[in-house]
Amino acid sequence: MSKKAAPSKESNRHLSSKESTLFKELLTLYETKQLKKGLKTADQILKKYPEHGETLCMKGLVLVHMGRREEGIELVRKGVRLDLTSHIVWHVFGLIQKGEKKYEDALKSYTQALRFDKENMNLLRDVSQLQTQLRLYDGLVETRHMLLRLRPTVRQHWIALAVAYHLSGSLAEAKNVMVEYEKTLKNVPHYDVEHSETLLYHVRVLEELGQTSEALSLLDVSAKDRTIVDKTAIMEIRARLLSKLGSDEAEHAWKVLIEHNPECYDYYKGYMSNQGLNVDDKTTATKALSILREFSTQFPKANVPRRLSLSLASTTGGEGEDNFHDLARTYLLSGLTKGIPSLFVDVKSLYKDEDKLQSLQDIAEGILKEFTPDPSSSPPPSSSTEPTSYLWTLYFLAQHYSYLPSTRQSALPPRNSNNTHADFDPNCTPVAHGPSNIAGDFYSASRAMEDARLLDGQDRFLNTKSAKYRMRAGLVDEASALLGMFTKKDAPSPGADLEDMQSLFYLLEEGDAHQRAGRLNLALKRYTAVQKVFDDFEDDQYDFHGYSLRKFTINVYINMLDWEDNLRSHPGYVKAALAASRIYVEVYDDPKLASGASDGGSTDAEKKAKKKAKKAQKEKEDAAKKAAATAAPTSTNEDKGLEVPFKDEDPDGMKLLSSPDPLERAHKFLQPLTTLPQPQKNIEVWLAVYDVAIRRGKRLQAVQALSRARALDAENPELHVRIIHAKYSASKISSPLPPPAGPVFTETLNALLPPDVSLETYNSQYLQRHSSSARAIWASAQASHVLGAPLQEVEEAVFSVLGQGVKLDVETALDISSYLKKIKSTRVDELNKAFDDRFPISTAFQTSEELAKLREWCLTSGHGKDGDLKQGDATAGAGVTENEAELGTTIESGAGSGNGNSVKS
Repeated sequence: MSKKAAPSKESNRHLSSKESTLFKELLTLYETKQLKKGLKTADQILKKYPEHGETLCMKGLVLVHMGRREEGIELVRKGVRLDLTSHIVWHVFGLIQKGEKKYEDALKSYTQALRFDKENMNLLRDVSQLQTQLRLYDGLVETRHMLLRLRPTVRQHWIALAVAYHLSGSLAEAKNVMVEYEKTLKNVPHYDVEHSETLLYHVRVLEELGQTSEALSLLDVSAKDRTIVDKTAIMEIRARLLSKLGSDEAEHAWKVLIEHNPECYDYYKGYMSNQGLNVDDKTTATKALSILREFSTQFPKANVPRRLSLSLASTTGGEGEDNFHDLARTYLLSGLTKGIPSLFVDVKSLYKDEDKLQSLQDIAEGILKEFTPDPSSSPPPSSSTEPTSYLWTLYFLAQHYSYLPSTRQSALPPRNSNNTHADFDPNCTPVAHGPSNIAGDFYSASRAMEDARLLDGQDRFLNTKSAKYRMRAGLVDEASALLGMFTKKDAPSPGADLEDMQSLFYLLEEGDAHQRAGRLNLALKRYTAVQKVFDDFEDDQYDFHGYSLRKFTINVYINMLDWEDNLRSHPGYVKAALAASRIYVEVYDDPKLASGASDGGSTDAEKKAKKKAKKAQKEKEDAAKKAAATAAPTSTNEDKGLEVPFKDEDPDGMKLLSSPDPLERAHKFLQPLTTLPQPQKNIEVWLAVYDVAIRRGKRLQAVQALSRARALDAENPELHVRIIHAKYSASKISSPLPPPAGPVFTETLNALLPPDVSLETYNSQYLQRHSSSARAIWASAQASHVLGAPLQEVEEAVFSVLGQGVKLDVETALDISSYLKKIKSTRVDELNKAFDDRFPISTAFQTSEELAKLREWCLTSGHGKDGDLKQGDATAGAGVTENEAELGTTIESGAGSGNGNSVKS
């Protein structure tokens, strides 16, 4: 009896007429989200054809949507193995991979599917979106060409091809596509928004090509025919094009825009640029000020021309309308009498000029004297000034003095016998105490902010600020409790809800607080959460690749892609990346830090935090499982059910901290920063890149990073330490790098420090050049430690920062104290005592017993008042507003640099 031949792949795919009909029904049921019926239909087919790969894949896809993810993925994998030549199995596999954010793998699966079904529209659309997401623009052009050839009557495909050419840099081809597209149009109605957007995009392409006259002609014709409906865009583009052409009409066009919106900075800058003036060029300031004065007269309520005048005016000019002092006094007086809270934020950019800074201070102090009520007059004399103007002036000066550099500090009041500072007298103004940048009294700052919060317990801004200051004082749990008043009631914890809401302020502040307390695992957990937020930002753009083209919002879409390409330049990501990389470097240098952070070596606060994190995660997972089991999918987006549900496998951050590849993780954090223009200007980025690269054995990359850092600031103290470290490390290497990297490495290193100069001499010369800088002295001590100097010698070098004439601030003192702890010095307490005497208002250098008392004193503020609200009790809703431009304020008013000990109050 002859044996039966093994079934082929084709025979495995073949279904009888009945099952073929069922399979088509299965596809329809999936597309319409009738998942239970789809599952039954799939089981009917598999009952007769258990190895039908396409049905197995579809059943797996349905199971994934129903929440049975692992079971579903296993079926999909089995289906792919059973039928490698089916476009359906590869399409389903690509959907699964896309849901897991594995875009490169998904693109490979879609490409495989296209091999067996080259004209599948759904596949081609998905491939085009993946290519855009991955910035594979050459492949995108080919895919868009294919879609246009298959459906030439669909307007979207024409525009999509033009955009693909645009993104790939082929503007001439994009123009040709737009011209051909417009030839196909007939009977376009007036006020067609989609057509209007395509015409504006056509004008944009022509402008970027440099064909300004043609762009202006198209704009004017389209505006006259009413085919472009965005009147503001017409005016803006027309003014810009006329200026590029040097037309006499340009001046009038910019004036029309200014009349349209006198509060737009860009319109004034465009007008002056058309006049050959630059608002940043002081040589043309006189003419620019004259123009701005005319606009101020024409638009007396407009704020922008008066503010621009402050940037251009000189403090050395004579008396008159264009003198900075006169202009600034009028500007400040107007803001203070109106009670504008953002007045200081508005003018602080002027502080780059020392003369303007001093002038603004003198003006504000003078206004304060005018507004100060006379206690001797009863009843007080009548005045047109509102009583609140006095308070707004005090508020402005408080911000002013807080922002001033520490080199401008004056005498500060000492602490009283209770280790707290003397209460301010109601008539005692900030002027009496003089400016201070960082007082170093974090507990008093926190208590003061809490007292302010209690004046209005329902105000989210005040609650957020109070929580921020509590974190800076190390009161993380108490800060979380405050934030919990405005998070969701059903959230596992305030922190979990804030993380879901992508609150960068919270993640960064708590990360810094944990880092200062030595809880590196929890700090790393927060910084990694920031990284995840930006990963989500990148993933979120995926849906817009199709949506924007369908809705013809082309110009905004291209702007979004540009923004996404520079996403990691955001200060929040830069700060988190630098902090996380420093932690990973610390752990690599001292692996005991990872093991020392285990439960056995944890503080009570850390153990409590871990327990809370695990409990919150368990509650979150239980809630997710319950929701998945009871709720039927209602989304019409076929990919929503494919998204991987988040499951935190490391709630306390211990797996992150004890990672076997800390340097690779640090490199992943820093890599985006080295390719973006803005972070490349940050010297801390290149110093961090060096720290990671030299430990990874990437010596050439390391010295190139130092070379980039030196180009930014050749005398930077941290750079000095690393140059010595690089040279010293190179002298200890027995095997030089082979060509071609070897000669480049040697040449770059010798450019940083000539070989004929000894390291000790170089270090000594640097110290002589910067003998009055505390950070330079500390850097010299660190360099001595790198060169193997005895600990006692390094300690003596560090203590020299206390010498007369050395400029020392609280931030630097905190960093130096942490450094002595790091090198296991026995003189840390002695140094802290000296710092405590040096900074009488500061409490940062006190003993643990004294700090415990201060902590207790800080927490007594508002005890038993409305500050004891529980999570969700506030009526302002769920979610904390990210105040003060979120990151900008956090960085300027509180997030220090270095090892994380620098905190501004």
